[in-house]
Amino acid sequence: MKQTLIHDDRLRGQLDFLIEIDRLKQVLRRAFLPGTDRNENTAEHSWHLAVAVLVLAEYAAEPIDLARVVRMALIHDIVEIDAGDTFFFDAVGALDKADREQLAAARLFGLLPPDQAADFRAAWDEFEHRQTPEARFASALDRFMPLVHNYLTEGRAWRLNGVRPEQVLAMTERIDPGAPAIAAAARAILADAVAAGYFDTAPEAAHAP
Repeated sequence: MKQTLIHDDRLRGQLDFLIEIDRLKQVLRRAFLPGTDRNENTAEHSWHLAVAVLVLAEYAAEPIDLARVVRMALIHDIVEIDAGDTFFFDAVGALDKADREQLAAARLFGLLPPDQAADFRAAWDEFEHRQTPEARFASALDRFMPLVHNYLTEGRAWRLNGVRPEQVLAMTERIDPGAPAIAAAARAILADAVAAGYFDTAPEAAHAP
């Protein structure tokens, strides 16, 4: 934001941050939106995750501060503006994911005034480390909601990317520490997806990126 328009440094930095994070709407994920032929973007994912936190809070494994979890849900993927979305099952992308996201966090949260920059960065770090009940629950739902999307789209992203059922089953281990009941639901959904043939890659695997 031009200094000539906003003379207050704090407000100008906050507006710069808000304008920058609008770019999250342009970051496409591998998952497809149910009922459409387009990919979900990261802003949509973050919003849906935050609402899921509110709806499913009763299934957290431990008592949680709900506001902290919602905060992490909304903040956790802002780094994808610079780092891009790394598909959970992309072994190559995972090699430098942490480095890319650390650089992105420094730049993006650094747009904010120092006190807010530190606060937002701390929330992002908390989510990444998964050492608190809140972070474990946020991480659990961050893994669960994409599984639901893939199920509702008959495994389209799984098939396009050659994902195997055992990979998704292993992923559900990330759900257990934060929400065991949600993990059980995830495994039931996965079992039905396998039975329905949602992992049959023959029709679309040739087009996988």
